[in-house]
Amino acid sequence: MTSQSTIKDDARETEPVRSNWVLRALRGCIRAVLWFLIVVAGVWCALALYYSNLPGALRPWAAAMFVIASVALLSFVKPRIYGRLAFFGLVAVIIFYWLLIPPSNDRPWSKEVAVLPSAEINGNLVTIHNIRNFDYRTAKDFDVRYYDKTFALDKVRSVDFFMCFWAPIPFCHTMISFGFEGGDYLCVSIETRPTTNQGYSPLAACFKQFELIYVAADERDVVRLRTNFRDEAVYLYHIRTSPEAMRRLLLRYCDRMNDLYAHPEWYCTLTRNCTTDIPRHDGKTYGWFPESWKILVNGFVDQFLYQSGSLDQRVPLLQLRKLGHINTRGQMAGDDPDFSRRIRQSIPEVPPADANATNRLANARGKGKSMTPVRLRRDG
Repeated sequence: MTSQSTIKDDARETEPVRSNWVLRALRGCIRAVLWFLIVVAGVWCALALYYSNLPGALRPWAAAMFVIASVALLSFVKPRIYGRLAFFGLVAVIIFYWLLIPPSNDRPWSKEVAVLPSAEINGNLVTIHNIRNFDYRTAKDFDVRYYDKTFALDKVRSVDFFMCFWAPIPFCHTMISFGFEGGDYLCVSIETRPTTNQGYSPLAACFKQFELIYVAADERDVVRLRTNFRDEAVYLYHIRTSPEAMRRLLLRYCDRMNDLYAHPEWYCTLTRNCTTDIPRHDGKTYGWFPESWKILVNGFVDQFLYQSGSLDQRVPLLQLRKLGHINTRGQMAGDDPDFSRRIRQSIPEVPPADANATNRLANARGKGKSMTPVRLRRDG
């Protein structure tokens, strides 16, 4: 009898100890998550104020005042729950203010992005206005030239993908080029739209410092600029897709040009950039997440395209990269009117994908298989 009561007493003594340990661990996790959110929210708000549309001299002061106010609320207000609620209230006010900062098409733009392209669609014909074709002496010294050109949708013969590396890091600039029967090419580069004397900063570009622009250009401009004057490593890949998909992609680019011409949008380094904004699907709805981390870290996007079946499967990817490295060809071609043909020498042509095969690939992708037509951003 005595031993049984002793066992019960021991059980009653150990249960609270275990419960206290679990509660302490749970509280510790909640506290860690809360402080993580506080730090992330605080850093974001300080940067949002520093890169806001306040007058330039006020920005650092606003960011500093926010940091001081946050430390005061979190350290000196008692009970602490009131201080934390006040802090998150302040964060909500700054987020609301930041969301109301409007983009604009009316600023003193840098010369290379001063003119927006637009498109007119008339049945089978698409007229692109303000196609850029600058005459470069250096990357910063050029003669400004634009022209308009009409393309026939049923003459689209190819879609090419450019990757331009400005440094040996896993990020690059990407561009899409449409090839037409007869040797014409239209290249579109999704870029920031800086104002005069505004330098690019990846961090600033996360905080509404640059509008978004689709630069419609001659390849002798936008490609030659990178191979011959900026000394970027440029790679060209032929995209394998159906003629109908090529036409739809071109029309979606036209829609995006007209959207931005009428309604400006912000560029964002992480979510709205040269790769994530490529309008590949029908519809206007943007997904929260891309299909692969290789789209965000876009120096690997050629791997994603190859694995998804959008590049030539007859040649290993490493060989495609070597064949598609066009810097030497671009430098030798110079301002040759035949520039586009010359940079494509030695790159094997890919037969267009059959429309039925494209649909089968899309269905297979929906069932969890890896093959898919051109996919660079989730849309619709």
